Amino acid sequence: MPQDRTAVTVAGRRLDVSSLDKVLYPETGFTKAALMRYYGQVGPALLPHLADRPASFLRCPGGVDGDSFWAKRVPPGTPGWVSTLRVPLHSTGTAEMEQVVVADLPTLMWAGNLDTVEFHVPQWRTAPDRHDRLIIDLDPGTGATLLHCCAAALAVRAALRADRLDAWPKTSGSKGLHLSVPLRPAPAEAVSGYAKALARRLSEACPQLLVYRMDKGLRRNRVLLDWSQNASAKTTVSPYSLRAHARPTVSTPVSWQEIESCEHPDQLSFTPEQAAARVERDGDLWAPLLDPDQQLTLPPSPPSSR
Repeated sequence: MPQDRTAVTVAGRRLDVSSLDKVLYPETGFTKAALMRYYGQVGPALLPHLADRPASFLRCPGGVDGDSFWAKRVPPGTPGWVSTLRVPLHSTGTAEMEQVVVADLPTLMWAGNLDTVEFHVPQWRTAPDRHDRLIIDLDPGTGATLLHCCAAALAVRAALRADRLDAWPKTSGSKGLHLSVPLRPAPAEAVSGYAKALARRLSEACPQLLVYRMDKGLRRNRVLLDWSQNASAKTTVSPYSLRAHARPTVSTPVSWQEIESCEHPDQLSFTPEQAAARVERDGDLWAPLLDPDQQLTLPPSPPSSR
């Protein structure tokens, strides 16, 4: 075995891990070993949110400021015990590809050993045409900050509650927020249609704060309510995933109280150490999304007028 490789056992599975001293975040010195240690710590909270969903990996073999690439297909050399799922190629609608499902801790550690920094999953489990989550992606434009996203999140929450829906928030791990609504499985087109209608309605009600069109010229000093993330072909970074930015930050579940009381963007920016400590102290704030009793019925969308 090469000198930089080490054999470890994770939940009964043997893994050969390598280059643990590789620096993935040069600005802070955060290494591959630190990444794998973090994912091991938050694995019990993270894994249920990856279960049954095809995962897309952002792999960074050259570190976050070096070579990186998206990996959707099952890579060569994948152990036979890694769960996979055949999913349609959305560009063709007919052909299929095999994707990894991160079903357990050994698979999570195996993916970490592949220099996977980010984990992304869709809003559906095994059937792309049936979504069990609605995602609201709040992305600040130039001149807007996370504080604008907090104000937008509260407006979205009020609108959702008027439609008998509720959402759970998390940071994107970057500049924005994600709100997720657990649904009784609904047709993909219906979920996207509702999200677009909601985004348009809110942008018309709060034109100085929100915009639903993608044109960057419209987004200055405003928050984009990106309804397009509900398309079956789109994925969203999972809760507790690291982000591949200059410094290691985490897409972290937060409470509505934290959003209401936020006075500075740094209050809702979390390092791996902070995210792991929050899980240790508070458990998984997104656990209700895993409870079938929390699933809600999607209301019908009004006919589009434009």
